[in-house]
Amino acid sequence: MAKDVLVFGELRGGKVKKVIKELIAAGKIITDGNGGSIDAVLIGSGAEKEAEKIKSLGLRKIAVIDEEILANYSTEGYAGALAGMIKEEGFGYILLGATAMGRDLGPRTAAKADGVMFSDCVELRFEEGKLIARRPVYSGKLSIEIAAEGDYPVFVTIRPNNISPAETGGDSTEIVSRPSGVTQEMIRAIAKEIVPLAGGRPDVSEADVIISGGRAMKDAANFKILEDLADLFGGAVGASRAAVDARFAEQPLQVGQTGKVVNPKLYIACGISGAIQHLAGMRTSKVIVAINKDPNAPIFEKAHYGIVGDLFEIVPILTEEIKKLLN
Repeated sequence: MAKDVLVFGELRGGKVKKVIKELIAAGKIITDGNGGSIDAVLIGSGAEKEAEKIKSLGLRKIAVIDEEILANYSTEGYAGALAGMIKEEGFGYILLGATAMGRDLGPRTAAKADGVMFSDCVELRFEEGKLIARRPVYSGKLSIEIAAEGDYPVFVTIRPNNISPAETGGDSTEIVSRPSGVTQEMIRAIAKEIVPLAGGRPDVSEADVIISGGRAMKDAANFKILEDLADLFGGAVGASRAAVDARFAEQPLQVGQTGKVVNPKLYIACGISGAIQHLAGMRTSKVIVAINKDPNAPIFEKAHYGIVGDLFEIVPILTEEIKKLLN
C-alpha cells in the first residue's frame, strides 16, 4: 500500500537549508518505488515566506507552522509538533537532513511517533516493497544496508551532498498553515539566540567547497588566508582536531571522526597530515587537494591532487589565481 513521504525543511536564520532539495529527491525515490505523494513541513519564524521558494519542486503540499513558541528551535516543541502531524496524517516515511538539528530531532520524533530511525544515510532505494538505506560505519571504512521490518513510520536522516538535488517540477503545490498543538509546559529547554559563525560562511557539513587547516597553520590569525580563499568559492573553512586542540580554530569547524563528517565537491587540506581520524570525516569528498611540506604525509594517499610545499606560499598564490579566473 502506498505511503506518503514527509520532508522536514530546516530553517536557519529564517532561511530554508538547501539540503531540502536532496530530501525531496530522496522522497521521489521512495514514491517511484512505492507510490504515494511528498509533502513538506516548515517550522519556525519565516516559514511561510520560505515555503513560497520551494513550491516549484514537485511537492503536493507544504505545511507551515509559524508560532511564537516555536520561533527558535526546541527539541520538545519541534518533536511534539512534528509527531502530532505524522500521527494525524499517517505519513509512512519522514526525511530530515543529517544536520545538528536533524540528528537531534529525528530520533526524538521517531520515539514519539512509534517509528524506526535510520541515521546518517547516504543512499536510498526501494526493493521488494521495502525501503533500503545505506549508511557508512567504522569511520567510513564499510557501509551497511538497513531495512525496516513491520508497519512503522520510517525516519531517515540523510547526509548533505550525497543525493542529486530535486529539479523544478511544477507550481501546483498547496501551502497550508496548521497549528502546532504545542504548549509552553511541553518545552523544557529553548534556544534563546543562535550565534552564526564569523563571516557568515556555510556550515562545513553542507558546504560544496571546504578549505581546511591543520596544526601547520601555527596560529589562529593565519586562518585568514584560508578564509580569503574560501570566500572566493562561497565555501566554508574547516580544521583538523590538532588545529582545534591548539585553539587555532573553533570546534564547530572541526572535520573528522570526533568532529563533522563532510562530503563537499572540493576539499583543500592545508597543512593536514592525514591522520585516520581526519580522513574518516572527509574521505568521501568528490575532489581532494592536499598542500603539505612533507611528501610522505598520509593525506597524499587519498588526495586526487597534491602540492608539496609551504602552504603560506602556495595558498596566497592559489587565491590570486582564482581571483584572476573570476575576474
